Amino acid sequence: MSSLVERLGYADDAKLLILTCDDLGLCDSSNAGVYQALRQGLATSASLMVPCPWARGAVTRYRGDDVGVHLTVNAEFDLYRWGPITHAPSLLDGDGGFPRTLADVWDHADLDEVRRECRAQIERAILWGFDVSHLDTHMGTMQIKAEFFDVYLELAVEFGLPLRLSGPGTEVLIGFPFRTLAAQEGVVFPDDLVYVNGVGGRRALLEAIPKLSPGVTEAYLHPAVDSPELQNLAPDADARVDDHRLLVSDPELREGLEEAGVTLIGYRPLRQLMREGG
Repeated sequence: MSSLVERLGYADDAKLLILTCDDLGLCDSSNAGVYQALRQGLATSASLMVPCPWARGAVTRYRGDDVGVHLTVNAEFDLYRWGPITHAPSLLDGDGGFPRTLADVWDHADLDEVRRECRAQIERAILWGFDVSHLDTHMGTMQIKAEFFDVYLELAVEFGLPLRLSGPGTEVLIGFPFRTLAAQEGVVFPDDLVYVNGVGGRRALLEAIPKLSPGVTEAYLHPAVDSPELQNLAPDADARVDDHRLLVSDPELREGLEEAGVTLIGYRPLRQLMREGG
């Protein structure tokens, strides 16, 4: 079978990179930072947190950018909360929002409520006018637990959308063959993922670029512009500001991509390939 890059119309030795901005809709500072990274910087895709308070603000700034849905069933911050957009009692932690941790979701969430909530998030993004390009998952909650992955995969098939998946080397660690399962269902996904532990992707991304193999790799960052809002709500605010700087104004990333011969793409070519049965 032809490689993914060949099916996308590139030479088999091409190094393609999707640079995704997570957490669009989180807050006004994130909205500004993500759209600047897409329009003035090097970012090629973004993902929307539909349940967050500033998701509607992201709608007002949307201009047809490559935006997917960041399926969200966690709210990790102590002082800034968001919760389900459907009736989902098992997805509330008693503090006015989604559970803060992965374990809390996995231990208490009803899968039917998870399925209904995630489907509603995709449908709302479409209703708002987003040309949804892909699905990924906040904090990895929907990907790295088998029962939740089933929902993740089901929605990708239902809506004809590619998925973010972690790299081939993580299947043994996670404990089930999620990449094989997705491929069997005709779902398209990148060949690899640059993993970032938490927020602040500068070091991981810059170290990964010279080592990229031919194929399609995704890397994700969390850009936001600095503001009192961001500093007060996000304990990782400085890392988000640095991600914005890296994507928009720091020449180091652009130089690294050029030296490594990397071509930037978004998720829409993968979506087109998937919907054409490729």
